[in-house]
Amino acid sequence: MTVSVEALAAESAESTGRTAGRSAGRTNGRPRVGHIQFLNCLPLYWGLVTSGALLDVELTKDTPDRLSDALVRGELDLGPISLVEYLRHADELLLLPDLAVGSDGPVRSVNLVSQLPLDRLDGARVALGSTSRTSVLLAQMLLEDRVGVHPSYFTCPPDLAAMMLEASAAVLIGDAALRATHSAPARGLHVHDLGTAWREWSGLPMVFAVWAVRRDFALAHPAIVKEVHGAFVHSRDLSVQRVDEVAAAAARWESFDAATLAAYFRRLDFSLGQRQQAGLREFAARARARGAVPADLELAFAEV
Repeated sequence: MTVSVEALAAESAESTGRTAGRSAGRTNGRPRVGHIQFLNCLPLYWGLVTSGALLDVELTKDTPDRLSDALVRGELDLGPISLVEYLRHADELLLLPDLAVGSDGPVRSVNLVSQLPLDRLDGARVALGSTSRTSVLLAQMLLEDRVGVHPSYFTCPPDLAAMMLEASAAVLIGDAALRATHSAPARGLHVHDLGTAWREWSGLPMVFAVWAVRRDFALAHPAIVKEVHGAFVHSRDLSVQRVDEVAAAAARWESFDAATLAAYFRRLDFSLGQRQQAGLREFAARARARGAVPADLELAFAEV
């Protein structure tokens, strides 16, 4: 469903007040936009820099959990948000069309790393990386509902070496998970790609994060929302076309070579088409069955 400005007009009196309060701390008139500071979002950032669109926004780079919280609190106007947090706050947010971070199969940077076979994790301690919410819920669903084990979970910083001292398995996302994909097998650890696991379980793509805008901001600034959305879509398309160039630039600063990064970027899915939305809805349904997200969900998109 696409929500137009007219459809939001009934909320105008209340949301205008909220917008004014949240905007008091602005240093300029540019929209406050979040950016996940992981390699999996580098193509979007690279395209913004290359196109010059980065000059038109006030960009905040941080981990997914902190950006999600900032968007929910109104400290950001739009940007990426963990799928779980979007589902929990969908009444305050509108989705930006055709933008997401996901995979249709292996993702390589969302992993469950284990010292034991998964069917031996019943009652074992499993460390959940603190930067992730969607991925840790996905791991819990897979372990409990698919494998049939019920571990003891605890949350901690995403440091694999430290996690393995405290737990039999660990959930990692982002750059730490990507490093584990390459290093953990040599240490005798089992690496389970959660993108692959979800695809095998559901037959659908996995959406880990979506792009959303606060409803009050969309009502007050529809032209800005359209402009920023267009900049991100253009950035994504530019980076997909020039993925080898993006990878070569990233390899100058990362521990991975350009070929490895290019292969990784090509596995990522930054779209939110019908098939991705089906995966999103299936994840939401399974999360609702656990009481992890609200019962009602209707995907509402900003008009761009």
